[in-house]
Amino acid sequence: MGSAITADYRGKNLLLLSVLKGAIFFMADLARAIDLPLEMEYLAITSYQQDHDNPEHRTIRITKDVGHPLHDKDVLVVEDIIDTGLTLYYILRFLAAKEPRSLEICTLLDRPYRRLVDIDVRYTGFTVPDTFFVGYGFDFRQHHRNLPHLAELDI
Repeated sequence: MGSAITADYRGKNLLLLSVLKGAIFFMADLARAIDLPLEMEYLAITSYQQDHDNPEHRTIRITKDVGHPLHDKDVLVVEDIIDTGLTLYYILRFLAAKEPRSLEICTLLDRPYRRLVDIDVRYTGFTVPDTFFVGYGFDFRQHHRNLPHLAELDI
């Protein structure tokens, strides 16, 4: 994936943007695999489901905005996992309003069969089943995030 991004972003002003906290390990490893100058930024959000019977009823709030203007940047949003896409859809709209030169998505894990909105993912590590993962940034109640590998958790 790093080689593909290197080829695609050569001559561009690449900024990797991670949504805290899940994608931090993936973004760090990805950045080391990209053979280009780049910047890294972080965005933090809170997201919770208001109606447990309807995943589309969510409240999303930005709790940490990016620290620099994006208007001359080629922004690659780095995600840990994409599921319904609702939170990412909100984030993309928020970032698009900052008028980056380009805005694309990279994810370690993807569940395209669970999408509720149309999202174009440029780089995907793995398409995965509907299982719960821990390690490599993924947590269960703020635990197991620091495991050096991904593991399925039976809950």
